[in-house]
Amino acid sequence: MLTSMTGFARKEAESATGKLTCEIRSVNHRYLDVQFRLPDPLRTKELELKQLVGQTMRRGKVDCSLHLRRAFDGEGQVNEALVTRLRDQVTRVQALIPNAGNLDPVDILRWPGVVEEEEVDAEPLYAAATELLTATLASIADMRASEGQRIAAMIDTRCEEVLKIAASVRERIPNVLTALREKQLERIGRLDIEADPARLETELALIAQKLDVHEELDRLDSHVSEIRKVLAGNEPAGRRLDFLMQELNREANTLGSKSADSETTKAAVDLKVLIEQMREQIQNVE
Repeated sequence: MLTSMTGFARKEAESATGKLTCEIRSVNHRYLDVQFRLPDPLRTKELELKQLVGQTMRRGKVDCSLHLRRAFDGEGQVNEALVTRLRDQVTRVQALIPNAGNLDPVDILRWPGVVEEEEVDAEPLYAAATELLTATLASIADMRASEGQRIAAMIDTRCEEVLKIAASVRERIPNVLTALREKQLERIGRLDIEADPARLETELALIAQKLDVHEELDRLDSHVSEIRKVLAGNEPAGRRLDFLMQELNREANTLGSKSADSETTKAAVDLKVLIEQMREQIQNVE
């Protein structure tokens, strides 16, 4: 089952210290890159929290934010010296701007450092944050899995179209070789010379060998079979699928270079379009 690297989740929870909010955003990346924004009491726990994320995600650039809104219990101490300095500054501003109005005491209380709160006990807060982060990770994992299913369905549809194109080219090979033979005979006829039949057959066989695309078509079928096998697996598949897209593209290029008619050339172009559509989606696969 494919998993997308793109997702978002947000959850909130109440703790004894206050209200915790967790947000996780993830986008595609070559490997797992986890960045945290944490409240001061949890900064020492960043490594443990990153390890928790790594248990759920294998690849992607992941931004995690844990925000703590402290519960006001009235026990904080007011920094009177800071309040005095703020009052003096406000008085100076009011002297310069008479219509500035008065400062609301509640705004003073919101000023950083005015209310000196007691130090937070990190362990209970860490336990609550871990529980919230786990729930948020489960939510974003569901979103990434859902997006992965959509990508897998799209890839499977494109694979079916690749098989149809390969089958149509394989079916037309005898007609292409017959047309090539007739064209060569027509050219000889216009030259008004008598060709050695044995030599002519040898030359036609060599040309047919150079233009033979059976191996390329067989490899296209084989790569599609491997892609579907990967889609049905449970392991991270992004890098393997990306490699298989390169292999598909190589066969499409060879098919185009060996083309002896416009229909085969068009088939090679159509294949490259389908492969590029799959490749773009696979860039988001874990």
